Amino acid sequence: MPPYVPGLVAVATLFTITAAVAQQRPALTEQDYARAERFMGYNTQALVDGSAGPPHWLANDRFWYRVLTAQGSEYVLVDPARKTRVAAFDQAKLAAALAAASGKSYEASRLPLRDLAFAPDARSVSFAAAGKSWQYDLGSGQLRPAAALAVPASPNARNEVESPNGQLAAYIQDYNLWVRDTKTNQTHQLTTDGSKDYGYATDNAGWTHSDAAILRWSPDSRKIATFRQDQRKVGDMYLVTTNVGHPTLKAWKYPLPGDKDIALIERVIVEVNNPKVVRLQVPPDPHRGSLSDDISSSGTFDDVDWSPDGSQLAFVSTSRDHKQEKVRVADAATGAVREVFEETVPTQYESGQHAINWR
Repeated sequence: MPPYVPGLVAVATLFTITAAVAQQRPALTEQDYARAERFMGYNTQALVDGSAGPPHWLANDRFWYRVLTAQGSEYVLVDPARKTRVAAFDQAKLAAALAAASGKSYEASRLPLRDLAFAPDARSVSFAAAGKSWQYDLGSGQLRPAAALAVPASPNARNEVESPNGQLAAYIQDYNLWVRDTKTNQTHQLTTDGSKDYGYATDNAGWTHSDAAILRWSPDSRKIATFRQDQRKVGDMYLVTTNVGHPTLKAWKYPLPGDKDIALIERVIVEVNNPKVVRLQVPPDPHRGSLSDDISSSGTFDDVDWSPDGSQLAFVSTSRDHKQEKVRVADAATGAVREVFEETVPTQYESGQHAINWR
């Protein structure tokens, strides 16, 4: 027998055994996948007692958040300066008011509140529940449909960003930044040199994009931190719709791995009352954030934070490969920038989930 024959026999036997084992392995069923999905984070988070949601910042550096408990949810208001942590509102009273208005019963610890937001003066909250939008006065305990208080809708309302004092709403029109008076609906243009693929506050990370304005108001509602996004050299992505009838070709800027040119953001601060664009004295940053490959993954302008008086803006510059982060502070009046510190990692840097942690 040739010397290599035993080896061939051994290899053949091994493959036979492997195939037999594979044939004996049970096929995964739909129930198996459903059982596994029960252990995914979005299903298990509610089972963690004391798990807290992201902070929602208010005026004077206060913030509120929702925390899960064994009974349901609690809404908490924190004032770091005073070192206080109290209930954001009386949930039992709100449950009673909502029950009286909707005709349904609700538990105080299991309020079905969606899109909860505090008014700029923190004297009332708005939310959606029972198929309607509501406004709840925290002092009087009065609950009424929010629609009764609404001004005529702006055509850009869904993509606007309201100022902290609630008097103005910023939005994009023709690649430029505008503001609307929320009481009169009168509009005013803030920038004039925006153009296609080189506009202000535009939301496009390639893999996700929208018509929303990406910006951050100063606490006093007098300035806006945003950017002018340069996508002029970025390649296009194309998709064809699959609707019945003639399809529509959609195209947008989408940088791919290996591309020489990607989207860059030129950071600016826009003064609102007497419109003026202050360009920060720093080279353009890649369209990158410390949370993800997007500068608005949290739904707002990530990696920026105003000082309480609006005189300075802290921000983080992220390298294209996410290995380098630079924390910087800009003078809002002059645009001068100083570097606070730099951090580099061999893998990839992420500061947190849904919200920055360097604040």
